Amino acid sequence: MNGKMKNIGKSEVLKLKDQVAYAEGQVVSKTLVQNSAVSLTIFAFEKDEEISTHASGGDAMVTVLDGTGRFTVDGKEYIVTEGETLIMPANIPHAVYGLERFKMLLTVVF
Repeated sequence: MNGKMKNIGKSEVLKLKDQVAYAEGQVVSKTLVQNSAVSLTIFAFEKDEEISTHASGGDAMVTVLDGTGRFTVDGKEYIVTEGETLIMPANIPHAVYGLERFKMLLTVVF
């Protein structure tokens, strides 16, 4: 299991929202850690872009870094804005939609 961080500067102060750029008509992601215990990924969603309904094998915690996203968890909608966090339980269907451009940090604990 490789627990090392990648794709990000070390021993420096940085802003996570600056680590991934918006791209027209796309959802952009940058993986920081991916192993059997944890996954850390930063996402940038353009307005009206989405990740359709799916489930995760681990609890998924999202923290919005910029803008506003809509998260649907087990059929219930949540509007999450900059600085707010939502935990989506393991094995429960969820989807993500950009009400406007927004960025988020996704932490999945398996």
